[in-house]
Amino acid sequence: MLERVPNPQAGVRYAVRFTAPEFTSLCPMTGQPDFAHLVIDYVPAAWLVESKSLKLYLTSFRNHGAFHEDCTVSIARRLAELLEPAWLRIGGYWYPRGGIPIDVFYQTGPAPVDVWIPDQGVPPYRGRG
Repeated sequence: MLERVPNPQAGVRYAVRFTAPEFTSLCPMTGQPDFAHLVIDYVPAAWLVESKSLKLYLTSFRNHGAFHEDCTVSIARRLAELLEPAWLRIGGYWYPRGGIPIDVFYQTGPAPVDVWIPDQGVPPYRGRG
């Protein structure tokens, strides 16, 4: 269960980043594990996500069968609904299975111009390159 806490800096515009480099879920077709590197950025308003609840929420996907797109977008939409942030984005960088990596991106609107939003820093999959 995701929990939120009051933002003690609610009058200040700043960005928050959570990185989950070992996110796992299950393929709904085969039941095999899928792995991703998730990067969640948001500009909070009145609420912050409580970090332990976020960790437990993300871990709950280990037994959840869903496609990459559904996992990534569902996480973003759930956070946006709970936190009502000024802005939120997620990058789901999924490791290849069957030779095809899938990257999924979602954001709630244009990035704010008055807050530094760094690049997510995850390089595209290059294989043996």
